[in-house]
Amino acid sequence: MCDTFRVQSTAKRSVPWILSLALASSLVSTVVSAVASAAPTTGEILAATTAADWRPLNLDDTVYLELATGRVVIELAPTFAPLHVANIKTLVKSGYFNGLAVVRVQDNYVVQWADPDGARAVPAGVGLVAAEFDVSSAAVPDFTPIGDGDVYAPVVGFSNGFPAARDPKRRRTWLAHCYGMVGVGRDEAPESSGTELYAVIGHAPRHLDRNVALVGRVVSGIEHLSSLPRGSAAMGFYAKGEVPVPIRAMELASEVAPAERTNLEILRTDTPRFAALVESRRNRPESWFVSKAGHIDLCNIPIPVRPVPPAPAAESR
Repeated sequence: MCDTFRVQSTAKRSVPWILSLALASSLVSTVVSAVASAAPTTGEILAATTAADWRPLNLDDTVYLELATGRVVIELAPTFAPLHVANIKTLVKSGYFNGLAVVRVQDNYVVQWADPDGARAVPAGVGLVAAEFDVSSAAVPDFTPIGDGDVYAPVVGFSNGFPAARDPKRRRTWLAHCYGMVGVGRDEAPESSGTELYAVIGHAPRHLDRNVALVGRVVSGIEHLSSLPRGSAAMGFYAKGEVPVPIRAMELASEVAPAERTNLEILRTDTPRFAALVESRRNRPESWFVSKAGHIDLCNIPIPVRPVPPAPAAESR
């Protein structure tokens, strides 16, 4: 009787404990779900931005690459490669690239454009310049680290919208080969001129960081490059018999008539709003995601671009 009583008593006491555990588990699930749903999505963050969260493209540092399928808008990065950017501007202003061609399209890698015949005269003042693989960190005061680890650099983040990396010990900063970045082709020697350019159209080839001068990034129209037919020769070059894709023109935005410009704004990368956007990509709050990554790769952070909003209409009196 006594043993039976003890067994029954234990069973009775376990019921409230089991109920408490179930309630606690339910409560934790509810709290976790509530926290997840309270975190804003990328779309919600962008919807809440104000004019102060955006910056317009500098027309003097914006280049239009015109193809038969449309316009590719490239923002140059003179802070990181001033000598190469100066060369590119001289080449563009002289019309050097007009009528040249895309000569290489390597799948999951790059699109490269240049003089396919190597016969076009280079304008005066353009020549090989020193390698610009990195710069003093003191020249990049607006570097915003993202706080996540990286395989290729001690610290990574953004500088004025450009993906960048930094070595605090060496006090050097450089641009990173993320999707859409634009670089300068070179030969064995580290010097280059800017007469051959390429854009990344595949998985970020970060092994190229600090081995090639990066001069900017595509901010609009990358689809006109990534959808081009792949070259069949080695490294994606177009083989004999394959017609290179012609370049209609390459122009500085500041020299294009205002009505013909593509007026865009870039989300600033030095604001709390951008920090929130990074977190929304690091730990996706949407209900579809079962597991939170807890980390994010530099090249997996999209930098939003939008058309410049129209000026508000003046109030009538």
